[in-house]
Amino acid sequence: MASGWANDGAVQDQIDSTIEDAVARARNGLPKGESRKFCEECGEPIPEARRQAIPGVHLCVQCQQEKDLHNSTFAGYNRRGSKDSQLR
Repeated sequence: MASGWANDGAVQDQIDSTIEDAVARARNGLPKGESRKFCEECGEPIPEARRQAIPGVHLCVQCQQEKDLHNSTFAGYNRRGSKDSQLR
């Protein structure tokens, strides 16, 4: 008897894909290259302790916080949808 619901494997595939996308976005946001001595946004000096703690840092704490706040509003794709639309 067909119930019209997706099998458990399809749901798990959606969950796995959502997690993979989130990990990829996080990895792309990591600093790369040599640490900057001055913030690339505001030009303020980046303290030596911050440059040693975060290799490849390009932003001061304040500019990084603003960037993180802006990026947190982006949640990516909603693969889950509603049960009525997605799991049938």
